[in-house]
Amino acid sequence: MTVYTRPVHYYETDRMDCVHHSNYIRWFEEARVHFMKENGFPYEDLEAAGIVSPVLSVEADYHSMCRFGDTVDIAVELSDYSRTRISFYYQVTDKKTGECRCEGRTHHCFINSSGRPVSLKKAMPEYDRTALALLSGKEVE
Repeated sequence: MTVYTRPVHYYETDRMDCVHHSNYIRWFEEARVHFMKENGFPYEDLEAAGIVSPVLSVEADYHSMCRFGDTVDIAVELSDYSRTRISFYYQVTDKKTGECRCEGRTHHCFINSSGRPVSLKKAMPEYDRTALALLSGKEVE
């Protein structure tokens, strides 16, 4: 599990003085890119190789509100990997209180610039090994 910490910005709030629900999805994306970099398979290297990882689906369960001035920790873990698809689990907690604010999941695939599916085992074997190690809970070499 990797933790990404960020402040809640004023522009992310709505007229109810809390973070608009769409921003949590953006936070998941920030945290996912951070997770990948911290765990040895940076997203920018995928893109440099002509591979992108679009979102297939996203889920969020909101438990309590985040407000301007809060700082949140977003814990990310790899929850599934099949070489052509990858999924992540997120838990957003208030840094000060530890209260869970939101939990979510994202599911992605890997495609090339033509939109065709890509197997990381063939296209980027080092990323494949890293993802498999993370999924099994082993130390990444």
